[in-house]
Amino acid sequence: MSSNKSKLKINTSVTHPPIPAGRRILVLLTTIKPQNRIQKQYNCVQETDKKSEKQHLRLAMDGKSSNNTAGKPIRCRAAIARKPREPLVIEEVIVAPPKHREVRIKIICTTLCYSDVTFWKLEHPPAIFPRILGHEAMGIVESVGEGVHEVVEGDTVIPIFLADCGECTDCLSQKSNLCSKFPFKVSPWMDREETSRFTDMNGKTLYHFLSVSSFSEYTVVDIAHITKIDPATPPNRACLLSCGVSTGVGAAWKTAKVEAGSTVAIFGLGAIGLAVAEGARLCGAKRIIGVDVNQDKFEIGKKFGVTDFVNSRNIGDKTVSQVIIEMTGGGADYCFECVGLTSLVHEAYASSRKGWGKTVVLGVDQPGAMLSFSSFEVLHSGKTLMGSLFGGVKPKSDIPILIKRYMDKELQLDEFVTHEVKFNDINKAFELLLQGKSLRCVIWMNNE
Repeated sequence: MSSNKSKLKINTSVTHPPIPAGRRILVLLTTIKPQNRIQKQYNCVQETDKKSEKQHLRLAMDGKSSNNTAGKPIRCRAAIARKPREPLVIEEVIVAPPKHREVRIKIICTTLCYSDVTFWKLEHPPAIFPRILGHEAMGIVESVGEGVHEVVEGDTVIPIFLADCGECTDCLSQKSNLCSKFPFKVSPWMDREETSRFTDMNGKTLYHFLSVSSFSEYTVVDIAHITKIDPATPPNRACLLSCGVSTGVGAAWKTAKVEAGSTVAIFGLGAIGLAVAEGARLCGAKRIIGVDVNQDKFEIGKKFGVTDFVNSRNIGDKTVSQVIIEMTGGGADYCFECVGLTSLVHEAYASSRKGWGKTVVLGVDQPGAMLSFSSFEVLHSGKTLMGSLFGGVKPKSDIPILIKRYMDKELQLDEFVTHEVKFNDINKAFELLLQGKSLRCVIWMNNE
């Protein structure tokens, strides 16, 4: 899309032999050391070619008809987090049939988001184990429960952690994507009843994660969390829109409503921050300033429209906000905090222009973290501070728009995929993300 466009508007049962147990890549500006070779690694990674993508999809769809599995439990493999910070264990599990308004999905591929890592590390509530993590995925409908009319067997779908019931005041409004009927929460259960659809081979309950649990060959998801998509969409690109990329692009497009010719500052150039840059580029921003401690991120950011870069470790005695105010002649029109630190929220707010500057918070800080602003500053600055869950994107209506923009070669998704691995190597995806070597690592569920 050319830079002068201002808005993003459009004008089966499988049994396997047992296998032995074997913040978002958001770079914390104050703690994480630069990865000097990330650009080289980024450029050298070999992505799956089109022929391989088709082969993966064909293999994933092979198997018995749902006539043999609908309404019955399915035995399959899942990567289970049994203890915090320990490698996931691939085991056979039982996935129950979908109940009222639920859908059972055969996962084709999934990706690792830093939210998965965060909850894998947690040792206290809302952490709970054993759990099947994963929430960015693409799959095929295997069967549906009673009362489901939106999708049928064989439909291509992506599960999304944020509900879109299509019935409540918020879901019916264009002003919000925060469903009131199924409000966002980190629950180990299905939405409509506090039960799980997963058990291990000993009959013990396995807990859900963010209403998706995509680190399983099959999963059960409430219809409110299901978005039907164009089946022509490559699976290893569609899955990116389940969380991270949609969050960043949406924050620029839907939440901030970035205007053509404007100036944007992004704090943290991980996957979310780069997605914000992509969204700002599509909206026609004239200047996109990236802020990070890793100088290599500038070269990567250029692929998504970043025009300027501030390394917060190389600015002497000045604050980042002082540097940005000097660069822009008064402050950025839009600032995005993509790390999850209260100190950076304050710095982003200080970097925004008085009178009309907007600061959007996407990063997730520790529970209980507090922000503090003087009432005088709030009154006299005329600025706006706002949060953005899933980028303000409404799953059922906005995701198809993003997919069309990708299929029309306007929205960049390919550049986010730095690695692809087989399901057996899922722990490798964790290693890559923890080492700061990947943006998104696609995990193919079929190992052939």
